[in-house]
Amino acid sequence: MWGESMKKILFLSLFVFLFVLTGCGKYSEKDIVKDLTKNIENIKGYYLEAQMEIINNEDVYEYDVKVSYQKDNLFRVSLKNKANSHEQILLRNTDGVYV
Repeated sequence: MWGESMKKILFLSLFVFLFVLTGCGKYSEKDIVKDLTKNIENIKGYYLEAQMEIINNEDVYEYDVKVSYQKDNLFRVSLKNKANSHEQILLRNTDGVYV
């Protein structure tokens, strides 16, 4: 009764219908910004790792960067030079900022 091409068309139509239906939800841009803002305000801290490259004329310096942050602007930033393993730490705690 149903040919192979008819099944494919039915499946594709169902997929497109479901895609459009889920894409047309009531979650607006304002709702997304509101929820994101609320989540950011409730954050207590975060940790991240990155790689940084500094280009100064023809010299290139590569660093491993590690950042820890806690609420109330307390943080620790570690910059480690990949070439010579020299590490510099910036620290802000309740007593002040240290390098």
